[in-house]
Amino acid sequence: MSTFTAEVRVMLKPSVNDPQGLSIRSALHTLGFDAVSDVRAGKLIALTLDAADEAAAMEAVRQMADKLLANPVIETFEVRLLEAAAPAT
Repeated sequence: MSTFTAEVRVMLKPSVNDPQGLSIRSALHTLGFDAVSDVRAGKLIALTLDAADEAAAMEAVRQMADKLLANPVIETFEVRLLEAAAPAT
């Protein structure tokens, strides 16, 4: 068994209105950052899990994202998987 760290990046689909992104863009314009033309807000979920190998870890995280972490109707997700560093001894 190996320990893995996974990062799941969840974003609204491009066709879905993003009121938080619009608010951020407006605030940036108020602060003088007028070059910003679009902002999309999302979430990053960090997980640590044990799995037999990288493929098993990736499959488990994808299932987690499909079933709970992302709403497939309005969101997309990307998974980044890293083998966790060995604990210092």
